[in-house]
Amino acid sequence: MPRSDSNPMTATERRAAISLAGIFGLRMLGMFLILPVFALYAATLPGGDDHTMVGLALGMYGLTQAILMIPFGMASDRYGRKPVIIVGLLIFVLGSFLAASADDLLGVLLGRALQGAGAISAAVTALLADLTREEKRTQAMAMIGSTIGLAFAFSLAASPVFYRWIGVPGMFALTGVLALLAIFVVKFVTPNPGKTAFHSDAETSPARLKDVLRQPELLRLNWGIFALHAAQMAMFIVVPFALVDGGLEAEQHWRVYLPVLLGSLVLLVPAIIYGEKHGGLKHVFVAAIALMLAAQIGLAFSMHAFWGVVAALFAYFVAFNILEASLPSLVSKIAPPEAKGTAMGVYNTSQALGLFFGGAAGGWLAQHHGFGVVFAFGAGLMAIWLALAIRMTPPPRVKTQMFHIGTLSAEDAQRLATRLTVFTGVEAVTVLPDEGSVLLKVAQTGWDEEGIRHLLQGGN
Repeated sequence: MPRSDSNPMTATERRAAISLAGIFGLRMLGMFLILPVFALYAATLPGGDDHTMVGLALGMYGLTQAILMIPFGMASDRYGRKPVIIVGLLIFVLGSFLAASADDLLGVLLGRALQGAGAISAAVTALLADLTREEKRTQAMAMIGSTIGLAFAFSLAASPVFYRWIGVPGMFALTGVLALLAIFVVKFVTPNPGKTAFHSDAETSPARLKDVLRQPELLRLNWGIFALHAAQMAMFIVVPFALVDGGLEAEQHWRVYLPVLLGSLVLLVPAIIYGEKHGGLKHVFVAAIALMLAAQIGLAFSMHAFWGVVAALFAYFVAFNILEASLPSLVSKIAPPEAKGTAMGVYNTSQALGLFFGGAAGGWLAQHHGFGVVFAFGAGLMAIWLALAIRMTPPPRVKTQMFHIGTLSAEDAQRLATRLTVFTGVEAVTVLPDEGSVLLKVAQTGWDEEGIRHLLQGGN
């Protein structure tokens, strides 16, 4: 039987994955493009001397996103994927242009709230699941993940350059224009799904929320992504001022961000290979959290030493990139296959809440207790995470594989599950008869892929 590597994505699947990855990338640009320069820009606006308001404006995107992300996904089940995505993009457009035209910090805050309210990520993921076969969905999701990572890196390196060319209002307007183009892509480039169905691996099921929220290992990871992005948002209320105090004008901050980002990416690859291929994922994960803690402490003590800030930022981005790449993989390994989409929904909501909490808390601390306390706050978040991560169970060396089988009766599904458990390398079997799919957790290497495909394709 043909193996998965000889069964490439179809043209429709590639078009769906590329177009939807572009939309995800746009949302990251909307969130991160202003991050390295926003605090400096806000200081020029009425009310910009209140760091609490600056932090709220920066983090408000995350609050409305967290509130509406799962409801948008559920609405797409009822009203259709594309209509919900287009409505979300229109809301994002309105928020972008409101923030661009605002002449005070309150107007920017309202614009950021509207940007976040266009919370389409769950609906986009559901549409991708509609448009891809089960066995190709992981590959399509990986394309989206890569796009998000590239958008984040581009945002940090390019933001100071855009700040010089068009300013923060121009950056808001640019993301609004790109969102309008994204609507065109959704309407005319992204394929139309033949049918809309619920996908346990990609969507949040309210019925499974209780089970996901009771799993200690998943709760550790949810705390981790919350703390990671809370510390990030708080940090960027202060770091721009530290670089300016070190003698580097805002338009030149790319001279710091670009090299530290590129250097951190060089170290990312061997760390992930060691973690995933050689069973050292927990060691890499805990070490990255410890490095993040050290980076926050380093920033607190080197705020007035330019090269100390640069060194701490390098350590920060090494740790951030490793953690950002590892966390979704850990969620996928630990979550029950039938609740993977629900686990990722809670994880993404935790990330968005972290963005808001970090902005709000970081701004308040900077206003009332000084810049150094903001990094102490980040260090505290990392210390709690480190204590939790040290006690985590080493993740199983497994990956999730999905196969389409067509609708089965409950009895046939049970018989199929029993037969699949005997294959080499199969750690867990979940048959979803209503969705017509099988989800397997299998060993990363050495599992009997050919035998499983033969059985699922009607062999004996």
